[in-house]
Amino acid sequence: MLGRRGVVALTVLPLAAAACAPTPADEGGRHRPPPHVERTVAPLAPSLTVTDPRGRTVTLEEPPERIVCLSGLCDDIVVALGMTPAGTSNPDVLTSPALLGAEGEAVPVVAGTFGNEDVESIAALEPDLVIGLSGVHDGLAQTVEEFAPLWLTEPATWQESVGYLRALGALTGRVEQAVAEEERFRGMLADAATTTHRDGRSERTAVLVYGSVDAIGVDTTASLKGDLLDHLFHYPFPARGSDAETASNYSVEELLARAPEVVFVYSLLFSDHDEPLSTQLADNPVWRRIPAVEAGAVHEMDAALWGKARGTRGLAAVVEQALDAVPAA
Repeated sequence: MLGRRGVVALTVLPLAAAACAPTPADEGGRHRPPPHVERTVAPLAPSLTVTDPRGRTVTLEEPPERIVCLSGLCDDIVVALGMTPAGTSNPDVLTSPALLGAEGEAVPVVAGTFGNEDVESIAALEPDLVIGLSGVHDGLAQTVEEFAPLWLTEPATWQESVGYLRALGALTGRVEQAVAEEERFRGMLADAATTTHRDGRSERTAVLVYGSVDAIGVDTTASLKGDLLDHLFHYPFPARGSDAETASNYSVEELLARAPEVVFVYSLLFSDHDEPLSTQLADNPVWRRIPAVEAGAVHEMDAALWGKARGTRGLAAVVEQALDAVPAA
């Protein structure tokens, strides 16, 4: 059924063909010039029909005012536009200092677990628009769209995160806020990339790992955070093929072979008794030989921010924290 104030079109335009998986970066990758980050921001006009970075067309009948966020991207871009979500299923993201901080505690939390949110809880918030995560909230579409349009999003690069910001800015009519946020983010990232390439930090090999000792994942250069860190450091961790189930799988032995000098970690903990991933790996003899481990350069990061935040506010905080953790060469 159609949402009462609009529809999210089911037709998705085909994406550009994926490039062949790159081979691991050689030493020459350490001496590349800083990646170009365009600082100029294109004009933006209000519109009730937009096409998002993944080719999905979103059409509403009027600008949304009550937006329920089921993904960290949504919380981020709603806040960046000067709004407050009508509800969230990621309060740990919303209450991050990078977003609303303690003020976010007043926002209603959607009942249920992430990916299995209670539809009645969403409906009770009387949303004009619900924004979820593609591949996670698809199953909610039929029931949610009985009372509000559902927009499924999933940025793979910071440019796509900016694209979602611009799209929601156009839908809400908050185009000045969207342009100002985009300018701020582009300037921050351009300055950060220039700085690390000037002071030698770009030559340090870094990696971002997550999960548990039984299932270690790597944010590859085909992922949002891996792509971002690749702007700042030497990051020789391409996706392992095109299969989403295995593309991020790296063994401890493969990590050692690439010899990262800096390891960022966000641990997926499911109880208060679970230990951080770096602690779980501490007795692994291969892990202990990784240069970052030997040098004490393993950094446990905020899992909500590094794992869930996908918008410009969260990504800017990730960049700032990464720079703080890695001293200049």
